[in-house]
Amino acid sequence: MKKDFIYLASTSPRRSELLRQIGVPFKVRTAEIAEVRADGERPEAYVRRLAAEKAEVVWARVAVAAPRPVLAADTAVVLGGRVFGKPADAAEAEEMLVALSGRTHRVLTAVALRCGESTETVLSESEVRVRSTTAEERGAYCRSGEPLDKAGGYGIQGRAAMFVEHLAGSYSGVVGLPLFETAALLTRCGVALWGSR
Repeated sequence: MKKDFIYLASTSPRRSELLRQIGVPFKVRTAEIAEVRADGERPEAYVRRLAAEKAEVVWARVAVAAPRPVLAADTAVVLGGRVFGKPADAAEAEEMLVALSGRTHRVLTAVALRCGESTETVLSESEVRVRSTTAEERGAYCRSGEPLDKAGGYGIQGRAAMFVEHLAGSYSGVVGLPLFETAALLTRCGVALWGSR
């Protein structure tokens, strides 16, 4: 299997940007899967499963013609027993921000890499405390459109950075692709970082 580039099973511009940071050539492929949590499925198992499924879906499409490693990720925001994915609309985003306001939540990002005949997954877990926010702040943020494609209804790398009081863990993991874990997976697979051989 050649490793001159990898496939990124994500159309997220943030994941593409983070992967460029570590100098990995890649091609984007979409991975359409049903993102439904099974009854009783723990949040950690849920994001691991989704990341692995995304990698497998893309691998099935590209392996015959151009077999290269396939990288995928999935992120969820967890507060108590509740798992927040991407909000369906601005109203749901605002509901999420109300729930997160003044509280600490977990951000789970699972990364999966299909390399040859096997798929390996790793999990990054971070804690984020969101300061108490006002209805006016939340409304203005939701009207910006920024929360709509982000787990938990906020982007730490964007306007919502001003809501984040404390972060313990991986900043890149909260953005959507933990680079420490991703680089380790790619290195084990023999993928060069920063163009080195």
